[in-house]
Amino acid sequence: MPDKNKSNKRKWIIITIAIVFVVATIFLSLNQEDKDALSVETELVKYSTVIQKVNASGTIQPETEVKISSSTSSAWIESITVKEGDYVKKGQLLISLDRKQLLSNYNAAMSSVRSAKARLKQEVASKKRIETMYDQNLASDQELEAIQASYEIANSQLEQARANLDSRQDELDRAKITSPQNGIVTQINKEVGEMALGGMFQAEVLMVIADLSKMEVIIDVNENDVVSISKGDTAEIEIDAFLDTLFYGVVNEVALVPQVTGMGSQQQVTNFQVKVRMINVPDNIRPGMSSTVDIITDKKENVLTIPIQSLTARKKGIELIEMGDKPKDGFDKKDTKSEMEELVFIIKDSEGVVNRGESSEKNKFEKPFKKAKKGTKYVHVRPVVVGISSETDYEVLNGLELGDKIVTGSYKSISRELKHNALVKLKSDKKSKSD
Repeated sequence: MPDKNKSNKRKWIIITIAIVFVVATIFLSLNQEDKDALSVETELVKYSTVIQKVNASGTIQPETEVKISSSTSSAWIESITVKEGDYVKKGQLLISLDRKQLLSNYNAAMSSVRSAKARLKQEVASKKRIETMYDQNLASDQELEAIQASYEIANSQLEQARANLDSRQDELDRAKITSPQNGIVTQINKEVGEMALGGMFQAEVLMVIADLSKMEVIIDVNENDVVSISKGDTAEIEIDAFLDTLFYGVVNEVALVPQVTGMGSQQQVTNFQVKVRMINVPDNIRPGMSSTVDIITDKKENVLTIPIQSLTARKKGIELIEMGDKPKDGFDKKDTKSEMEELVFIIKDSEGVVNRGESSEKNKFEKPFKKAKKGTKYVHVRPVVVGISSETDYEVLNGLELGDKIVTGSYKSISRELKHNALVKLKSDKKSKSD
């Protein structure tokens, strides 16, 4: 009897051990699956507004800026009647140059005019006398022609003398340099007593006058972005010197000729200059201040959107190899020339094939698709077509529907670790902005 009880007891111990082993195996298996599942962040596809912007940095400059120079020959500066920061009106005296030599030239020209007038007066009298004698047959044709020629020469000399006098008068007037426009004196490069180097082509800049009520931001935009910018586009302007203040502007000019740096090297950069006119110019603004400009090139409201970080790219069809299919049509997992497609990872309750619309692959695999266990999900590759983008979102043109749950993080998971039918665990879902 004792032997029978011992036998039954041994049997129940063996059964208990077996049950514990099976439970432990199942538990370890579940834990292993959970351990293999990647932890990801998700978000629901939603409707929102996408504002596409082109960002660039630049400096603030007046729309109108005049560089004052002396157009006469070089002369000493006798006086400067303004100082930097002064407001001047059109025609106001700015700089007086030494006029001694110019005045001497003017007086000489005036003397030449008086001499030419006297000679012309003499020739007129002689011409009248010869013409009277000619009418009385007392002068020959040769004498008449000679006096007429002398008269024409004297008249021409008087015109030349007057033209020379006007030129000397102009030089004398330009020795007093006046403002060509209303504005602020932003720069004075010379002092009284210094030489002002003049000339028509290499004149020295003596002073700069700018209209600070009309300012613009000059920025350099990369060739890839400039194609989306048009004259009249709205811009948001941030000036480093005016913290936490946003100004607005309008694209006033887009250059047609590029500015190329590092020509022929790997660092070659091609930019186009864009001018953005400020709508409201703040007080105390100064030319040369640094600023950042966001040009709004497109805006779409109430469109389907996804976060920028959720979009990645894979070789088209690579999920078939990852699921155990043999390469076909020359496709190889290591083939760098394979066609790439943009996609997101969408959350599903079970494994499945990639949904590519009408061109979707059908389930040709013998093994059944597994359903996700509690606490886990599967991700599917979902090719998408995107439109414009903002700083945070892409517009979705095709491939997703409102309410689809997609993976938004981490970056490492999206860019490298995730693949079609990968098992994942979900972190707390981010709520949409409309919630």
